[in-house]
Amino acid sequence: MTDLTFTTHWAGLLSVAIFLIAYLLVIFEEATHMRKSKPVMMAAGLIWALIGIAFAQAGQSAVAHEHAIQIIGEYGELFLFLLVAITYVNTLEERRGFEVLRGWLVSLGLTYRKLFLLTGFLAFLLSGVLDNLTTALVMGAVVMALGSASPRFVAVGCISIVVAANAGGAFTPFGDITTLMVWQKGKVEFFEFFALFIPALLNWAVPAAIMFFAVPAGSPEPHAERIRAKPGTLGVAILFALTIVTSVSFKNFLQLPPAMGMMLGLGYLQVWSYFLKTTGTRRGDDEMVLDSFRQIERVEWDTLLFFFGIIFAVGGLGVLGYLALSSELLYVGMGPTWANVIIGALSAVVDNIPLMFAVLTMDPEMSHGQWLLITLTCGVGGSMLSIGSAAGVALMGQAKGAYTFFGHLKWTWAIALGYFASIGAHLLINASHF
Repeated sequence: MTDLTFTTHWAGLLSVAIFLIAYLLVIFEEATHMRKSKPVMMAAGLIWALIGIAFAQAGQSAVAHEHAIQIIGEYGELFLFLLVAITYVNTLEERRGFEVLRGWLVSLGLTYRKLFLLTGFLAFLLSGVLDNLTTALVMGAVVMALGSASPRFVAVGCISIVVAANAGGAFTPFGDITTLMVWQKGKVEFFEFFALFIPALLNWAVPAAIMFFAVPAGSPEPHAERIRAKPGTLGVAILFALTIVTSVSFKNFLQLPPAMGMMLGLGYLQVWSYFLKTTGTRRGDDEMVLDSFRQIERVEWDTLLFFFGIIFAVGGLGVLGYLALSSELLYVGMGPTWANVIIGALSAVVDNIPLMFAVLTMDPEMSHGQWLLITLTCGVGGSMLSIGSAAGVALMGQAKGAYTFFGHLKWTWAIALGYFASIGAHLLINASHF
């Protein structure tokens, strides 16, 4: 495709203005009560209309069309992958799988300090399989149930969970949208992500060790909470694991998009739901009946459409030449290490998805170790502020009054120490990748 630059063209400048206005509306979603997907979808459409005009004036409409088709393909893979993953998470929730986990933790009768470490570590592990948002909400519910008599425990525990969920999402392709994007783009292979396990663990462990002493002494009142999962829960969990294996196999052995393996996994769930529905209807057991299409309907469309808007808007800015300009300033001017560290820190303010998509679109010349570094920093940098990740924003809504922006800000310095500790660990442990 012919490289055209429109960074000083009226269409390019107007596109940047549109993107900035849309992103401001996303930031102030709570004040405007406008779903975040709406402004970015408008921005994406307007930016691509401007691209169409600019390329047509240059006599290169076919080039704009090729760029658009390429981005449609990239988003399509991401969309199908997330559709299946979210459907499985919704199904596990409907089967009461997460409630069983919460009930078990509440009934353990541990001290606040032991629960602080246990909930954080579980959030770290779960996030690698689920996603950081779901993990934060599940473990946040546990912390609030345990700390109903101790607001101090809830405040510190929620911060730990946000940091742990973001850190745990950085060492597997399934833990965060950004890691999924890196894997689907072929920059890092599936098993290579696990090289980030120790750096990611340190990202949570360092601030957790510091905050540990702020956790109140004593123990919460034990709860005799008995929750029974619905029939078929174990089958859903096994099929989810099998779906992940199928997706990895499609990518590694068949050289096919992992989204195709995920769609096969959705077929597993559909057949299982048919079995549960027919068996439950025959036995008159309403709890056994599972409607898998209902779980697809419950997918968070605001999130998926937000991804559409962001990917097409940022991709459009790339087509206009702005990402190449940014790459020159950052990766050539500063060097990849500092560029990746700065971009990671920026994700505390700017959503990590457009940042990572921008880096992937820039496609700077980097070593394997540097691609792992940007995967790490972009995944965990958002933990430094409560608004820096979906996990933090969602938990602020769930634990209103107990977990707040300023409560999180009080510990930003400790989280920043964990951020730089994880970077140092990666540079040391994974030196052979550079």
